Amino acid sequence: MSGEIRSEMSANVWKVVTLPGAKVAEGDTLVILESMKMEIPVLAEADGTVAEVAVHEGDVVQEGDLIAVMV
Repeated sequence: MSGEIRSEMSANVWKVVTLPGAKVAEGDTLVILESMKMEIPVLAEADGTVAEVAVHEGDVVQEGDLIAVMV
């Protein structure tokens, strides 16, 4: 699987759970966003390897911003 994982909403990056090079399975949490005091996990859409994590803890993302790249 190859593709970009993008934010579906405006939120704060609360926690980065994975690192580049990590092998992940479909449904694994990559990043946890926080919006309106709710934690929203950003999940891997398929099995693969994390090529890039484009956010850091404390960043603010907008809808459509790049979060991670999977290969």
